[in-house]
Amino acid sequence: MTGASPTPSRARCRGITQALVAWFRASARDLPWRRTDDPYRIWLSEVMLQQTRVETVVDYYERFTRAYPTVEALARAPEQRVMKLWEGLGYYSRARNLHAAARWVVREGGGAFPTTADDLQALPGVGRYTAGAVASIAFGEPAPILDGNVKRVLARLFAIDDPIDRPATVERLWALAARVVDRDDPGTSNQALMELGALVCTPRNPRCDACPVARRCDARRVARVAELPVRTPRKPVPHHDIVAGVLTRRGRLLFGQRPPGGLLGGLWEFPGGKVEPGESHVEALVRELDEELGIRATIGPLVAAVDHAYSHFRITLHLYRVEDFDGDPTPHTHTALRWLRRADFERYAFPKATLRLLPHALD
Repeated sequence: MTGASPTPSRARCRGITQALVAWFRASARDLPWRRTDDPYRIWLSEVMLQQTRVETVVDYYERFTRAYPTVEALARAPEQRVMKLWEGLGYYSRARNLHAAARWVVREGGGAFPTTADDLQALPGVGRYTAGAVASIAFGEPAPILDGNVKRVLARLFAIDDPIDRPATVERLWALAARVVDRDDPGTSNQALMELGALVCTPRNPRCDACPVARRCDARRVARVAELPVRTPRKPVPHHDIVAGVLTRRGRLLFGQRPPGGLLGGLWEFPGGKVEPGESHVEALVRELDEELGIRATIGPLVAAVDHAYSHFRITLHLYRVEDFDGDPTPHTHTALRWLRRADFERYAFPKATLRLLPHALD
């Protein structure tokens, strides 16, 4: 730590908290989940906001709450309908866990959410951060929170030199987050920390002149705001070429459902897979269709290609027309196969890259 004691005094933390709360009450964004004390809607918003920008989440949140205004309504919903509403928001395990957690709340709690951060972590997909956010905002428990924005704010406020992605540093940041929670209004102080990181204490070009705690910030005092937080250097992001095929039958296209639990679990995609070293696109697609569907395919022209980034790798997805094939497609690696018309697409959830290719596949 640079220029600051390892454990800041309670008086200093209280001053930071008071300044943050006053700033938030005066200038907080008007967001739909801030107009309610319903734990279901607060929890829904926190799940949606994980690794996703507020501007993107607002429309999804409003569509979702129109379709499923209560946790009971969500628990009754078919999983594919939930996944379709989530389509395009990414990190689809969040949607599956959301659905499973709603069913848990109805089954185990009679529709009532657990009220403490510890108990909330019994819900599928609810970790320490989400539990703290819901417990503090919905139930007034002085539970800390620590997401990417809060890590950055705390690392600058207390001039932490250690990489914030190391487990020991993360625990240190949790302890600091617990010291700045307002005991009387924890929901507001936690939201203020998040808001400060989102709007003012940004990764690049932070607006220190607009910061309500600038004069209490160790990084600013020692002119190190731009250097903090420190992160372990990232490895190069790998790139994969993926090939997929458009198989048609009587005006319908063939899609496979990805197995649950893995990447894009439960979503529907064109059959295909990764191009291995030394393979051409055509060779890879012939092999993949044999492995996935048990067919021998004749590959036609390229339909379209799209680039897409996931959290730890990037892909280019190349879609080819399948001109002919021998055999009856069977699901060797997919959970199920479906021949779908255009009108069916509204009932099935697709990965974003597949969505971008659908118009080309239909030409």
